[in-house]
Amino acid sequence: MRTRSPLPIDDLIPGSSATRASRTRSGAAGLAVARQRVGAYVALTKPRIIELLLVTTLPTMILAQHGFPPIGLVIATLLGGTAAAGSANVLNCYIDRDIDELMNRTKRRPLVTGEITPRAALIFGLALGVLALGWFALVVNLFAAALTAGAIGIYVIGYTMILKRRTSQNIVWGGAAGCMPVLIGWSAVTGSLSWAPIVLFGVIFFWTPPHYWPLSMKFRREYAAAGVPMLPVVAGDKKVATEVIAYAVAMVACSLALVPLAGMTWVYGVSALALGLWFLGGCVGLYWRALHPTTMKLAEMRLFHLSITYLTLLFLAVALDPFLPI
Repeated sequence: MRTRSPLPIDDLIPGSSATRASRTRSGAAGLAVARQRVGAYVALTKPRIIELLLVTTLPTMILAQHGFPPIGLVIATLLGGTAAAGSANVLNCYIDRDIDELMNRTKRRPLVTGEITPRAALIFGLALGVLALGWFALVVNLFAAALTAGAIGIYVIGYTMILKRRTSQNIVWGGAAGCMPVLIGWSAVTGSLSWAPIVLFGVIFFWTPPHYWPLSMKFRREYAAAGVPMLPVVAGDKKVATEVIAYAVAMVACSLALVPLAGMTWVYGVSALALGLWFLGGCVGLYWRALHPTTMKLAEMRLFHLSITYLTLLFLAVALDPFLPI
């Protein structure tokens, strides 16, 4: 009596079309897994935050150079800045993994889902930091490397480990880390600092609360559940909106102070004033809506997105101004 092979005979022959198809499927599956793993590591670096940091770095370098800096220096600085910011963000995810799983906004991060182990994330974050500092020291200059080390330290130690879970002013002082790219970009070009980058530091410093507190207002319940005392968790909407306006006024004042200190043209001055008034209008709108809670949700995210547009356009004006023949 004949017995049938459980598999077609081609499946048993090495090099057959069936075997090649099987290997192709296995290879495709392996590639998909590798891409997913790489994507998880990239997600830990918080690419959107890095983009915003780089938006402030290049215009500052152009202002320091009074023209476009050497392309090699620009690439080196942006690559080093990307690695440094990525390091700080990965270490932030590593330290905050216990509270990230309590918040809907962060519960899909790779350390929470288990795509990446805490040990692997820690090694990755530290490796990026060492790479960034070594890169700046060898390719850019030692001063820029020292400022980069300070930026990582402020964000990881100052903000994440010390301030975030202890004070409602966490984002104010911890946000100084996000101001460091302008100092790093300026020092990469000049090897020193002056009043112009310090004023730009002030612009971002005072911009940070009006940028982040509206987002915190939307997610206040999640922050409260995670035990993070963001200002909107411990204060009413009216108080938060009042402080947002105060910081925005200081931000606009800093942006205008750049005109005499850096010799900016009237084009930048008019742009900074117009953008500042536009941003202040959004902050006042947040205050008005704080008095009408039913419309609050829309106002929160509107101001959050407006703040990103404001900073991008302001630094675009910074970048264009040195090329104006006025």
